[in-house]
Amino acid sequence: MLKLADHWVWDSWYVIDDDGRHHVFFLRASRALQEEGRRHHRASIGHAVSENLKDWTLLPDALVHADAPAWDDQATWTGSIVREDSGRWRMFYTGVSRSEGGNVQRIGSAVSDDLIVWHREPGPQVEADPRHYERFTPESDWFDEACRDPWVVRADDGWHMLFTARVEGPEPARERGVVGHARSDDLVTWEVLPPLSRPDALGFGQIEVTQLHRVDGQWLLLFCCGKGEASDARRSLGETGDNYVVPVDDDLFGGFNGAVLNIAKARPFEHESLYAARLHDVDGRTVIIGFRNIEDGGFVGELADPIPVRWDGERLVRK
Repeated sequence: MLKLADHWVWDSWYVIDDDGRHHVFFLRASRALQEEGRRHHRASIGHAVSENLKDWTLLPDALVHADAPAWDDQATWTGSIVREDSGRWRMFYTGVSRSEGGNVQRIGSAVSDDLIVWHREPGPQVEADPRHYERFTPESDWFDEACRDPWVVRADDGWHMLFTARVEGPEPARERGVVGHARSDDLVTWEVLPPLSRPDALGFGQIEVTQLHRVDGQWLLLFCCGKGEASDARRSLGETGDNYVVPVDDDLFGGFNGAVLNIAKARPFEHESLYAARLHDVDGRTVIIGFRNIEDGGFVGELADPIPVRWDGERLVRK
């Protein structure tokens, strides 16, 4: 596990370098804040490396908030990493600003030649387009403007980004979370597109930390949502676990041709506290790894050891 004596650790994302080592990038904030609810607006992006996803060596932080004024001058949040054709690494990440009280989220990127030293690119590159997504106002029935947690993948027609988003509509607030979508030819200029999912009575107020990953031949969408932010109908199912999985048709991944994910089909990965989990391949097997959230009524804030998993045709289960 990755546990820091002086910092809480939560959302994480992973990449393998040319030497086969696993790099984790994670949100961190000082335990000196005392109240863990304050950590989000103090978050920076930490970095560690491991041979086995269990024993970690801490490296210098990857990214901290920018100098004001900037779109990311309050905190830097969850992202993902891809490799450009040139061999350079690009990390997409979420930023919030002091001028907006941290209520408005945007997505930008930083680049690195070695995964150690990162340089911000001009941004933001993606923000909530009011043609497709809900914007924040003081009268909003939700607490923020969701445009965060970018997950970037390559398909036949370019690069695609999935992100946490919400839509306006007559549905209750806890049903209007959607999978946001944007596309790019060059990882720099992005077109924000309509969402890949729709509000649903069995839906969620927010579909956080999305990831596409193939497990046992099946493409899956993994995401998380706290129980208190799921729809009434979803909560009535009495499910155990805050991480959910939806099977994805190959045509969605191959071309992102407008197919819509059916969020009502989401099934939980059952675990007592794991949150913001990621799927990752190690030596030909798939594991799930995330942070320990609430246990015995308190926030833990450390990365758990990886758990081997398989797809049984309906659910993601422990192997």
